[in-house]
Amino acid sequence: MEDLSKPLWQLTIGEFVELLDSKIPSTKTEEADSETLNKNYVYGLAGLAKILGCSKNHASKLKSTGMFDEAIIQNGRKIIIDSEKVLKLFNKNL
Repeated sequence: MEDLSKPLWQLTIGEFVELLDSKIPSTKTEEADSETLNKNYVYGLAGLAKILGCSKNHASKLKSTGMFDEAIIQNGRKIIIDSEKVLKLFNKNL
């Protein structure tokens, strides 16, 4: 598109698409981003108990030992758990 002072309503569809493509950066997903999206997360002690196949009480006791600290993100009462990492840590500490 050559004339940037041209009103928007006078643009053809091709000119409009060309203008959008030139101004909006392309969004390329990197491998690291796709890994983050493919991770399986569970939430709360109920999620941890479901992964381990035990009660919430026992999951709480295991969590408090610090065995899963690398796999758990906690902010107040909210708990986010990386399920793959929990299973690796559990197998490692058996």
